[in-house]
Amino acid sequence: MSEGELRGRNRTQRFLFEEADIRGEIVQLEDCLADITAIHQYAPGVHQLLGEFLAAAVLLATTLKFEGRLVLQARSQGQIPLLMAECDNELNLRAIARGAQQATSDRFDQLLTGGQLAITIDPSSGKRYQGIVPLVEDSLAHSLDAYFRQSEQLGTRFWLACDGQRAAGMLLQQLPAQQVEDRVRRDAQWEHVNALAATLQPQELLTVSAPELVHRLYHEDPLRLFEPAPARFHCNCSRERTLKALSTLPREEIRELLEELGSITMDCEFCNQQYRFLEQDLDGILQSDDPGTLH
Repeated sequence: MSEGELRGRNRTQRFLFEEADIRGEIVQLEDCLADITAIHQYAPGVHQLLGEFLAAAVLLATTLKFEGRLVLQARSQGQIPLLMAECDNELNLRAIARGAQQATSDRFDQLLTGGQLAITIDPSSGKRYQGIVPLVEDSLAHSLDAYFRQSEQLGTRFWLACDGQRAAGMLLQQLPAQQVEDRVRRDAQWEHVNALAATLQPQELLTVSAPELVHRLYHEDPLRLFEPAPARFHCNCSRERTLKALSTLPREEIRELLEELGSITMDCEFCNQQYRFLEQDLDGILQSDDPGTLH
């Protein structure tokens, strides 16, 4: 892990309770948050919420035990129609807020009014899975808590913060019984770690290093702290993928665009990368009998 990869504390760090079946994860993002939000001029409230989504996507992606990506997406009738953050198993991040140019609020319930939260797990090989819950809580962290309660998985809690310059989050999650079999004792341990986490202030989460945070909260509990892993902004768009998306358009529409413009240009909304296609680049599409097929 190079020094450059950890600049600006763009990293996540895991910790494990030695005498309880509970793990934790703390993510802190700075430079990669700036890289992502520099592409679009978001209002402060949108910027802050996008940072929380990025932190949450990293925390969720750390639970993946296979190659693939996790997509955290909210659709709403509020000031942000669509907000999406993606993170893969190598902690490559990208995010977008779509249709939020007129957003003025910094309130969660106004930005994502009547919204739904979808968590999509997309493995490189295997079946795609998606879970959806209403955004009925007053924050993304509480909405994620509700998602995991509804899915009847092991106890999972989130704490998220973003001040526009930095984004951070902490996850606590119960593990299958190995250290402790007794249900009453397991419940007591879970309540204990959550009660201490409830004292965490957003500014601490944003500014205090993960090792120091863990020490402040759980210095009386035996813990194992793992090496940090770097997170980075990386868009997985490519000329090949863009061409494939273009191939889904009707051939006559493609021909009309070429006749009118001489070429077709497509921009990636995540990173603003521009891809330009001339007529010879599109021969495989135009000669195909079926839309969406490349020769």
